[in-house]
Amino acid sequence: MDDALRTLLDDLYAEGLTADAVEPDRLRRRRNLEPDAAALLTLIMRMAGVRVVVEIGTGNGYSAIWLADAVRDTGGHLTSVDVASPASAVVNLARAGLGGLVTFEVGDGGGYLERLPDGSVDLLFLDAERVQYAGWWPAPRRVIRAGGILAVDNVLSHPDEVAPFLALTGADPALTGTTVAVGKGLHLAWRRPEPG
Repeated sequence: MDDALRTLLDDLYAEGLTADAVEPDRLRRRRNLEPDAAALLTLIMRMAGVRVVVEIGTGNGYSAIWLADAVRDTGGHLTSVDVASPASAVVNLARAGLGGLVTFEVGDGGGYLERLPDGSVDLLFLDAERVQYAGWWPAPRRVIRAGGILAVDNVLSHPDEVAPFLALTGADPALTGTTVAVGKGLHLAWRRPEPG
C-alpha cells in the first residue's frame, strides 16, 4: 500500500469517526472496519491468494478499499453488496484508483448469497446487520469454496447479535474458526477441503 492510499484511508477513517459521533441513527452511521482488523484480513487474503471476494455491507467503501487493494495484488475482484446506494463508495474507490476492481450490488445480502453458485467465493466478508446473518444460513458456508475463508466483523463489540450465527458456524464440521481480538473482533473461519 502506497503512502497516498494510506493517507486516503486514514482520512476516511477519521471522517467516519467524526460522522458517527454525531449521527443518532445507528443505521446511518459509517461503522467502518477498524484499521488493525483490515490490515490483518488483507494480509491473510494476500497470503492465501484470495481472488474472488464478496463483501456484505458497503457503507462509504472504506473496507472495500482495503479489500480491493489486496485483490489488486492477487489478480482478483471484489463484489460489495449493500441495501443502500453505493454512491459514496463509488467515489471513494475511484479516488483510491481501485474502482475497476469492484462491482457494486444493491440489495439484500442474504438474497445475493442465495443466488451465488456453490463454492464460488474465496473470501466472504460479513460487515452488515449482524442479526440477519443466522437467517442467511447455510448460504454463507455454501458459497465459500473448499479452502476458502469466512470473515465476520464486530463479534466482540456485539457478541449477542452474532452469537446465533457463530453457533451455526461452530457446529458445522466443514468450518474451523477462531475470533481474533483485533478491531471490534474479527471472526475467521476456514472451510475444510472435501474428504477424499
